[in-house]
Order: sequence, then structure tokens, then C-alpha cells
Amino acid sequence: MNDDNVIKPDGQAIDLFLAYLRDQRQVSAHTLDNYQRDLNKLQCFCQQQQISEWAELRDHHIRSFAATLRHKRLASRSMQRNLSAIRSFYRFLLREGKAQINPAASVSAPKQKHPLPDLLDVDQAFKLLDIKTNDPLSLRDWAIMELMYSSGLRLSELSNLDLPHIDLRDQTVRVTGKGDKTRIVPIGRFAIDALQQWLKSRISIAQHEEQAIFVNKKGTRLSQRSIQNRMRQWAIKQGLDKHVHPHMLRHSFASHLLESSGDLRAVQELLGHSDISSTQIYTHVDFQHLASVYDKAHPRARKKKD
Repeated sequence: MNDDNVIKPDGQAIDLFLAYLRDQRQVSAHTLDNYQRDLNKLQCFCQQQQISEWAELRDHHIRSFAATLRHKRLASRSMQRNLSAIRSFYRFLLREGKAQINPAASVSAPKQKHPLPDLLDVDQAFKLLDIKTNDPLSLRDWAIMELMYSSGLRLSELSNLDLPHIDLRDQTVRVTGKGDKTRIVPIGRFAIDALQQWLKSRISIAQHEEQAIFVNKKGTRLSQRSIQNRMRQWAIKQGLDKHVHPHMLRHSFASHLLESSGDLRAVQELLGHSDISSTQIYTHVDFQHLASVYDKAHPRARKKKD
């Protein structure tokens, strides 16, 4: 069959759109290739549906198109990019007077699944932290890992800690997190012990005016990269068969605390999450547990007693 007789929208509109992106928006060749590939898929879909004009497409067509992509197991990220290309294409068609609506405006791709970080179980965490040494740098590393596991700090938060931020008497640490938001987090007794021992050794290492709690052997602030490297080395030394990194200790802190307490809101506050949905993802709580927390806690969820 002659390709000119095949029912499908005009490919010239795609060419004009790509030329607009190239000449006026000056997008990269890689982006142009992606746009062309995505719009060619839409054109093939229209051919299968016997849609001959771009102006004929409606939102239910785009949802059907998205469903075909999902059926082909296209990744969420790729689907999002594909729909974004269609929206941009139709904004161009609207400006050119070749369409009256943007059929993809109200269609969204399924949310991308966030891969969950690995975690240590309680026995593995205890094994990692079972450090018996008087070496100053080992005491420092022990204090770092105890504090991370005790208080769920981010790597950047821990690296930026200064001496005034820790109150050993009150057993708290003042943390500045994302968005320069400050929170007060309790410190567990094992972390307090480790910090007390490290701070005694720190006096002989830290430079005179250095305020960082954790310093390197030169006496200046310990870098985030160094913390990562030391933690990885300790995991090997302690006989753990997995790559241990700071984020894993934060994740383990949240998971273990939530398993014991069931208090999602408290864990959210301790982690410094502004949105509880971040905590839900971070601690891999299943929906049934969330529903149980909601039913017990929300005043509109509880059934009235007869």
C-alpha cells in the first residue's frame, strides 16, 4: 500500500515542530531525537486508530496511548518524557492554529517508583557498631556511626555539625537540614558514650579554632567523602557482607524505630521530612500499617461508640 494513502496525521507538523525546537529553542540533538521518537510513536498510534488529523485527538485518546506504552512495559520516566513531548507539541500546534485543545494537558504518567535504599537489620547494625579500640580515629568513626544510627542524620547534617550543636547533658543534637530547617533530635546512650570518648581524644587532634565536631588527622573538618570511605572500611573490617554507607544507617534508624514504635509522625519529625509521604516511602511502610495508624490517630477515622 502506498504510504500516502495510510490514514494518519500529517508528519509535516512534527517536522515543523522539531525545526522550531532546533532553531528557536536551540535544544540539543539528543533532545530532538527523543522528541521525534516519541511523536512518531503517537503518529503510529493514530494510524492504528485511523485518526487522520492532530486536531481530532482528545484526552481519552492520549490515555489509551499511555496505556499501550504501559502495556509494553515502558518505564515511568520514559512515559513521563513521552507525555511531556506531546504536551509541548500541542502547545506548538495551538500557537499555529492547527489544534483547538491540548489533549495531553490533563493526562499524567504513573508515578515513578523510588528504589528503596538497602538497610541493616538490628543484628547487622550492632555488629557494625561493636568497635573496641582506643585509637583516636577509630573512636571518631565509632562516634560518627553511633550518632548516625542513633539520630538518623543525613551525611551532610553530620559533616556540618559544630561543637555548640551537641548538648551532652541534655542528650540532644541541633541539626540544620534541607531548606535550612533546624530540628532538635535526641541522642541515644550508646552514641553519648561514643561521643564523650571521642571528644576527649579530639582535643589532641583538632586545630585550635576548629569548631567541627568530627575532624581529620590534620585537625580540620572531616569531609563527607572521608566519612563514606571510613564507613565502608569498617563494614569490611567488621565482617559485613554488604556495602555500608551513611544513607543506609539513616534508613536503618527510621525502619527500626518505626518497627518498634509504630509512630509514623514521630519518625517524620526525627528525620526532618516536611511531607509524611517521604517518610512512608523512606521506611517502606506497607499500606495496611499506614491505614492502621490512620484509623487509630485521625479524629474523623475513628468510629463513634454506640
